[in-house]
Amino acid sequence: MKHSRRTLSLAMALLLVFALAPAEGLIPVAHAVTQEQIDNLKNASKELANESSKLKLQLAELKDQRSSAIQRKNLLDQQIALTTQQIDNTEKQISGFEAMLAQTAYELEENRKQEEAQYAVFCERARVMEEAGSSSYWAVLFKADSFSDLLSRLSDVQEVMNYDQGVLDELRRLQESIRAKQEEQEELMAQTEEAKTELETHKADLDQQRTEAEALVAEIEENVDEYQEQLDELNAEREQIQAEIVKKSNELAQQMNMTATKGGYIWPETVSRRITSPMGGRNTGIPGASTNHKGVDIGGVGYTTNVLATKAGVVITSKLSSSYGNYVVISHGPGNTTLYAHMSSRAVKEGDTVTQGQIIGVTGDTGISRGAHLHYEITENGSRVNPLDYLPNYIKGW
Repeated sequence: MKHSRRTLSLAMALLLVFALAPAEGLIPVAHAVTQEQIDNLKNASKELANESSKLKLQLAELKDQRSSAIQRKNLLDQQIALTTQQIDNTEKQISGFEAMLAQTAYELEENRKQEEAQYAVFCERARVMEEAGSSSYWAVLFKADSFSDLLSRLSDVQEVMNYDQGVLDELRRLQESIRAKQEEQEELMAQTEEAKTELETHKADLDQQRTEAEALVAEIEENVDEYQEQLDELNAEREQIQAEIVKKSNELAQQMNMTATKGGYIWPETVSRRITSPMGGRNTGIPGASTNHKGVDIGGVGYTTNVLATKAGVVITSKLSSSYGNYVVISHGPGNTTLYAHMSSRAVKEGDTVTQGQIIGVTGDTGISRGAHLHYEITENGSRVNPLDYLPNYIKGW
């Protein structure tokens, strides 16, 4: 008898808890991440995968052509950039899944707390009703052999606390909603694990692509005579880029009525102060790398260091070239620019206004480069100047 009363009390408590809950859900907390955002990331991931596949085919076609080494390096740089984007995309998916999982877990936990809080109150109400003699239907309820059977029998007992069939239907709807949420939680967990596996695959691909790129630069070094014509073209490309930089800087300054002041630069990153190659004449040992260095190289930065705008200005170039790899140029007034090269990725586009210290990319070794470093140039009055004049406390590493 006591067990039957407990069963009835629980049924009453559950009825009232669910009936009094908000119709659209128990906890009015908005998702920080929506499924639409996740779907957009997945669509972007598919587009990146398609682009990566196209590059693989192009690389395969050029694999046995020795004269195509520089072209292959450029394609590898593009592939590295795409893989980096895939990693970023997948990390955002994982973050989104984890946020949605946290929200779902919160809602389920709040539901349990509400059920527990209401249980004691409404069990007492059920006890009072039983003691008052409202027992004409107890025999029907006590015959239930499961909770589902109990709900079915309750549907036929219209006298129970004056709840009509609509209340019971709402209870079933809410129960189905909870079951769906639990299924959603399981699906989110599965998608999270799938994304984590995909992330590890992308990271392994990136390591392999970087290894291939380094091997390609070594191949060019070993066969410098075969590639001399192409290497000369790279040097010519650099000079063409510089001419375009000065032209764009002057045009922008005229359009925006900008003025230029000398100096005022900060370090282009915060991790290293080691200068591995100064400005001016040098013996690089790297074919295609200018022997008349137009800027300085900062080593010890790896592939994850943020590159910073050393002075406020407007981005006039953000692209990938065969010589500089991923590079960004910022104009600070007529004839005054800074250039940041060999980055693994860029975070700004042409036309962006940047503040001093703003992140504009991440260090890497794209272009004709051996090992991750940052190539940094300063142009004033239309001519390149020695960045070391503006980089205090540097460490000589050449």
